Amino acid sequence: MALEAILNRHHRSQMAANPEIGAIHPNLSYMKARKMKELDVAGMDNTVTGLNDLEKEMESSVPNMMDSMNISMPPFSNPMESLGTCLTDDVGSDLPMNFDHGTTTLGFKYKGGVILACDSRATGGAYIGSGTVKKIIPINKFLLGTMAGGAADCTYWERVLSKQCRLYELRNRERISVAAASKLLSNICYNYKGMGLSMGVMIAGYDKRGPGLYYVDSDGSRTDGKVFSVGSGSIYAYGVLDKGYNYDLADDAAYDLARRSIFHATVRDGASGGVVRVYHMKETGYVVISEEDCMDLYYKYEADKKA
Repeated sequence: MALEAILNRHHRSQMAANPEIGAIHPNLSYMKARKMKELDVAGMDNTVTGLNDLEKEMESSVPNMMDSMNISMPPFSNPMESLGTCLTDDVGSDLPMNFDHGTTTLGFKYKGGVILACDSRATGGAYIGSGTVKKIIPINKFLLGTMAGGAADCTYWERVLSKQCRLYELRNRERISVAAASKLLSNICYNYKGMGLSMGVMIAGYDKRGPGLYYVDSDGSRTDGKVFSVGSGSIYAYGVLDKGYNYDLADDAAYDLARRSIFHATVRDGASGGVVRVYHMKETGYVVISEEDCMDLYYKYEADKKA
């Protein structure tokens, strides 16, 4: 869909630059309209010969351009081997793509609601793909999801969950509960069990029963709990959480606990890093508390030690 969006944006810009084509065929894409204009000038039957050739060419190169529901598959059998041609080592040899990934996310319930925190680094083995990933995904104002595992899987299915939650709200004229939302995601994951999904997410929210926190993974497992940490750095985050967690924490103390837990995970875990984000789910909806670079936090905590 990203490629289709880019091509559509290109088509719109070309239509704007060539208004005579848009005037002749306003409802067609730029490529198809240009082809029809060329055939009109040549006096050929554009409804059969030229357009069929163009559509065949587009269908063979980018199948989902003509039909967005037809998902294109990679033109090779083993992506781990073939995608490695994009990466080379210092002597120019191909490097196989490593799909190992890492992250650190956490969530806990306390008297003031639910706290979620995460880092922002996306990795594929030793390769750092991005340092600015937003791993806390808003589903609606009263529901948040986290991302651990495959970034595409988590992002896509939590967007699907957002749609399902909105449909539930329209049909029933009330917000979906946190338990029901997490169950919807669990059912989706179970239907794709064994098909390669990589997800370890938390669903946090606030409903009529109060704050809710659930863990859902790509096998369809669903667990209710008070404290969770997911990802390669979770063992380090748990060390700080176990020491400082208390249900009766004040808001500022809860924010600091979440921030320090993620920070210490970024120090010890090479697959975690970047920006430490902290969100607070309240009865009135979620609030973004802070987004601080882990290096800034390092110097801040070092200064606190010396003070």
